[in-house]
Amino acid sequence: MNRTFRELTNAISNCQICASHFEHDPRPVFQLSQKASILVAGQAPGRKVHKSGIPFDDPSGDRLRDWMGVSTETFYDADKIAILPMGFCYPGHGRSGDLPPRQECAEAWRQQILDVMPNIQLTLVIGRYAMEWHLGSLKNCKLTDVVRAWKSYAPTIIPLPHPSPRNNIWLRKNAWFEKDVLPALQRRVRKSLS
Repeated sequence: MNRTFRELTNAISNCQICASHFEHDPRPVFQLSQKASILVAGQAPGRKVHKSGIPFDDPSGDRLRDWMGVSTETFYDADKIAILPMGFCYPGHGRSGDLPPRQECAEAWRQQILDVMPNIQLTLVIGRYAMEWHLGSLKNCKLTDVVRAWKSYAPTIIPLPHPSPRNNIWLRKNAWFEKDVLPALQRRVRKSLS
């Protein structure tokens, strides 16, 4: 069944396919427009984003906007930047942080919505779950190696580590990311928005 963009976004907003797996009510969080030229392919909303209903409304979002070199106003302009996590709802908390995104979400919705977003010029693939979907199997690859090989995915895709404060140690150990990747990322973002 081919649905229109509006039908898809309405269906996603009301999605309940993972409801039985949560201890909370589902609250799909995303930002989409067919006019968007940049796609932020993230993991899943955290607890704070689940409460606010605003994607990347947390310290991770502050860092991501800084990495991209965009204002909050630009970031939340759906006609410029689409935000499509692998899982639309907060997956809950596990022993060492948030649980991974539910797979049902991407299986049900991801390709359908991407098929009706013709203007995407740049996809920022954030974290391992998004990388697996957008870049193919990374079974024997470390996230660091994928991010280090960012030029092989450019100019349409840039793989990024998660901007979470939990990744501060990774960022300190991998100073090349800030020196080499971020200036290129900001150039590509400016070009895609112009």
